[in-house]
Amino acid sequence: MKTFIPLWAHAILDVIGGVLITALPWITGAYKYGGAAIFLPVVFGSMQLVMAFFSKHQVGIVKVFPMQLHLFLDMVVGVILIMAPFIYHFYVMTWWPYVSMGLVSLSAGLFTAHSPFLHPIDVFDERGR
Repeated sequence: MKTFIPLWAHAILDVIGGVLITALPWITGAYKYGGAAIFLPVVFGSMQLVMAFFSKHQVGIVKVFPMQLHLFLDMVVGVILIMAPFIYHFYVMTWWPYVSMGLVSLSAGLFTAHSPFLHPIDVFDERGR
């Protein structure tokens, strides 16, 4: 498989995706159901925004978070968002926004340059430690 999303595009997707995932319960009306329908997107969207500003890419301000770990966590969050409506039984009320945002997060993590599943893992930083 070949990666086709450059790091600069992933950096932009991080910010947009983080805001959209955080606002997902209010955009879709799922806030009325409470529980995991609100908790998971707010936590994961906030985590996405924090990771965006601390990752080693163009939007990163502090640049301390390794990009391969960031991409791995994007994929984990994507899988959890895909499965959440069915695990926590709110799929009867709403499921497609969670599954679609999960697929976007999973795909962005998998198909971005330096993906940990498609490239060797960088265990050392630029200083060799």
